[in-house]
Formats: sequence, structure tokens, C-alpha cells
Amino acid sequence: MSSKVQTNDAPAAIGPYSQAIVTGNLVFTSGQIALDPESGAMVGNDVKEQTDRVCRNLKAVLCAAGSSLENVVKTVCFLSDMADFAAFNEVYAQYFTEKPARSCVAVKALPKGALVEIEAVAWKE
Repeated sequence: MSSKVQTNDAPAAIGPYSQAIVTGNLVFTSGQIALDPESGAMVGNDVKEQTDRVCRNLKAVLCAAGSSLENVVKTVCFLSDMADFAAFNEVYAQYFTEKPARSCVAVKALPKGALVEIEAVAWKE
């Protein structure tokens, strides 16, 4: 049996999807972009500011699911420009200290003109 995760501490879904799904002891988050949870507005003008907001959003979703950033086993990261890779990594490394498995790709565009999007898979007890 799966359950949907919803928290006001992270942005509401901007489409027909859940913030995360818990199935068994696994949490699958939807991709998070740099939206402010209260206003729904995009936060940050550069990839570092946006990555910080994205990571805080992911942390909130994982917490609501009974997990944490430390329990993340895999992330998939999307950048709108691979030239931002080093700056992105600086902020990402501050949040994902356990160094989960990761894929990181550049894409043509992200929702709402975002510079970065991250989704995660984590375990929970």
C-alpha cells in the first residue's frame, strides 16, 4: 500500500502529482524546484540560491514522509545549464553529506524557468 505525502513546508504540486509517495520503507519524491512554499514564487537568481531552496524543499518533503536527507540513497538532478555544475555541487554537497548515488543531466528547460530540479529516493524506518 502506498501513501501520498503532502506538507505545507514545501511548495504545493504545480501539476497532477504528489510531493512524494511512500511505499513500504521507501520514499519517492517528485522533483523540487526553487519555489517558496508560502508564496509559490521562484526564489533565487542564480543556481546556488536556487539549489539551496530546492534542498530545503526536499528536506521538508522527506521529513513529512518520516525520512531525511541523510536517508537519501539516490538523487536525479536536472540543470538548465551544465556550466552551473560546479556551483550546483558546492551547495548540493552541504545538504547531501552521505553522498547518495546520483545522476545529473542538463535539460533544455525546467518548469517556471527554474535553473535546477532535484528528485530523490530515500528509505524510512
